[in-house]
Amino acid sequence: MLDIKQIRENPEQVQARLNLRGTYDLQPILALEENRRRLEQERIQLETKSNEIGKQVGEKIQSGRDPKGPEVQALRDQGQRLKAQLSELEPQEKALNAEITALLLSLPNLPSESTPVGKTEAENIEVRRWGDEYKPPAEALLPHWEIGENLGILNFERAVKIAQSRFVTLIGPGAALERALIQFMLDQHIANGYIEVIPPLLVNSISLTATGQLPKFAEESFKCSDDDLWLIPTSEVSMVNLYRDEILDAEQLPIYHCAYTPCFRREAGSYGKDTRGLIRLHQFNKVELVKLVTPETSEAEHERLVQDAEGILQALKLPYRVLELCTGDLGFSAAKCYDLEVWMPSAGTYREISSCSNVRDFQARRANIRFKDTKGDKKKKKTDFVHALNGTGVAIGRAMAAVLENYQQSDGTVRVPEVLQPYLQRDVL
Repeated sequence: MLDIKQIRENPEQVQARLNLRGTYDLQPILALEENRRRLEQERIQLETKSNEIGKQVGEKIQSGRDPKGPEVQALRDQGQRLKAQLSELEPQEKALNAEITALLLSLPNLPSESTPVGKTEAENIEVRRWGDEYKPPAEALLPHWEIGENLGILNFERAVKIAQSRFVTLIGPGAALERALIQFMLDQHIANGYIEVIPPLLVNSISLTATGQLPKFAEESFKCSDDDLWLIPTSEVSMVNLYRDEILDAEQLPIYHCAYTPCFRREAGSYGKDTRGLIRLHQFNKVELVKLVTPETSEAEHERLVQDAEGILQALKLPYRVLELCTGDLGFSAAKCYDLEVWMPSAGTYREISSCSNVRDFQARRANIRFKDTKGDKKKKKTDFVHALNGTGVAIGRAMAAVLENYQQSDGTVRVPEVLQPYLQRDVL
């Protein structure tokens, strides 16, 4: 959530940054904020007068005036009229605060100053490529779903029978490969200093609002009809909300967490895209990385987060490229974002497998996650919002698809990446 003080004090600057993302109008918020501040000032004045009258009543009684006499009663009557006025102002002020909050929740994060300006994904900037030498020959390459079906390790038809389209069942070595990818990724991230979490897969509306999925992306998520619970679209939601409404000690930062979870998304608006295979499913497995850090370190922590995700693809020897997203293609909560795209030989193109975002204090304001230095000069101590970062480390199904395609052999089998062989206890699928 954006800082209302920043909007109030620098509306032109905030509007200019928002315009880089799309069409947004700050005027309704500014108008409501002006009314809110007017009511606030009126309330403060009335409270001050009410307190003064209460003091005068006490002084009159202490000086010997009759507590039930006309002089004291007149002051008390005046105090009651002020309280009645205050009781009328309070719900008005509360309603204005709710309107302002609702509008603020609908605004995306401001892009960072270093984010490239652009309107669509076509204007994203390629930062680097890795692993061209590992790209397989271009002849006779099958798509991963055909490879998996031929080997009997992926079954889409039976998954449709159980659920509906955009689900898959993994069988035998397919299930083992998925499990091996999960364990390998967790082992790698834990070695890099992340603390593993197994969080709830169902979260409440407050949690989704705190990380920016609600209210904007309600249609993307699956909701339980009888409860205020939603299936998580990403474990980022659970991990960030572990610290909601807390003031952390500065010495606790940075906090690094990783989690493997199933994730659930409706993929609303994506019909016709990637209808076959493992790329765009309603249920998919993902290893997610989350960092809570100080504002001064968040940019450097973001670069390290990207490197941690890259380390997975490099260990698997999967060719990939890194894109820096332009302002028009940023996710709702992101101030700056890098996408990792893995090489998919059958399509002859790169496909997203990880998205690494610095959301700065956007989620922390929504979730009310702050930190304070409890040591040193007490006069210099202040409470500030943490900066949050998240990244896919990486999407398991897409990693499996990339392994099947990049490691396929002419006889229809698939070589197992060297780093996965100790987990699978085999070198060929």
